[in-house]
Amino acid sequence: MIFWIIAGALALVTTGTIALSVRRSRDAGEHPAEYDLRVYRDQLKEVEKDLARGVIDGADAERIRAEVSRRILAADAQLQAEKSGERAGKHATAPLVISLGVVLVGASLLAYWQLGTPGYGDQPLELRMAEASERMASRISQAEAEARVPPTPSPEPEAQFAALMERLRAAVAENPDDLQGQELLARNEASLNNLKAAYEAQRNVIRLKGDQASSSDYSILANMMIAATEGYISPEAEASLRRSLEINPGNNLAKYYWGLMFLQNDRPDLTFRLWDQVLLQSPPDAPWVPAIRARITDLAWYAGVEYTLPAPPHSDGLSGPTAEDIEAVRDMTDADRADMIRGMVSNLSERLATEGGTPQEWARLIGAYGVLEETGRAQAIFEEAQEVFGTDPQAMQIIREGARRAGIVN
Repeated sequence: MIFWIIAGALALVTTGTIALSVRRSRDAGEHPAEYDLRVYRDQLKEVEKDLARGVIDGADAERIRAEVSRRILAADAQLQAEKSGERAGKHATAPLVISLGVVLVGASLLAYWQLGTPGYGDQPLELRMAEASERMASRISQAEAEARVPPTPSPEPEAQFAALMERLRAAVAENPDDLQGQELLARNEASLNNLKAAYEAQRNVIRLKGDQASSSDYSILANMMIAATEGYISPEAEASLRRSLEINPGNNLAKYYWGLMFLQNDRPDLTFRLWDQVLLQSPPDAPWVPAIRARITDLAWYAGVEYTLPAPPHSDGLSGPTAEDIEAVRDMTDADRADMIRGMVSNLSERLATEGGTPQEWARLIGAYGVLEETGRAQAIFEEAQEVFGTDPQAMQIIREGARRAGIVN
């Protein structure tokens, strides 16, 4: 009953505001004819003054008086007609305002009756949480979600690359237990936007690795599945994320998606708690950071937390040494140069291994090991970067450029 009283009162206030605006619009300002009358009367006075000073003669004065008087009569007639119209308009406004009020109140109540839940009380917090849990448990499957995604054309690969892909697919089909083949197939299918084929190959990678499958392996699988459904996190993707976090609770990509899953199922409070941690633990250039920063303030409100979004950390550029930095110390002794270079790359290498980073940083690290002529380390970093960015063609292009500088790819 309280809702109906409040809704009706708001509708009446809105109607009253509109009526007041209409009235003010009619009363506001001076009519132009009133201004003209004042000017004409002043002109008559000036005529008398000019006649007395001898500026004009009697005949001119009489002619000017007649013309000004004619204009006064016309302006007065216009003013009287306008006032008569205003009186009629004011009488017509009242029914209009009343009709408008009836329409507003009636339309509001009708809309609420059709779209709302009249007679339905406030939902207790426990009930809303239970409904969110039920909704999460009844989500559609990966296959159903993919079926709802409208088809999008995949980019046409170059003829040479397309031929290599056909050979790779045939080789993997003949030898499905070839781990390296499955890894290559997963990455390259993802680069072609064949996401279902990509995550099926990634599943085989995990199958072949067995207990040695890493947290990154599972988060890559989940990432491919989520991309295939255009952002929807299915129960199958959830299982991969869960396993990724069991292996490494600090996997920020998996934690980001875990929070997104809660958001999709009406638990923004849990999303806030997770994303708050991820934002603090992630490097500022992590790909998920902009998405978190864009929404976390609103999520804090749902969580009942007073929250101030931290300012983006200042960065003077990419961390880690450039190839020029390393070349600059080549004149040092071998021992000093090795210590210097390893000191320059150690922080970047450790951070990329634990927290992740941008494709540019991965490419820089690969190139640094190439300059050090540690091609084995460069190859290992390149392979790890492919696992992290295998589903992002643009990122992989940057990383391959670093690998080319290191001399490990053509």
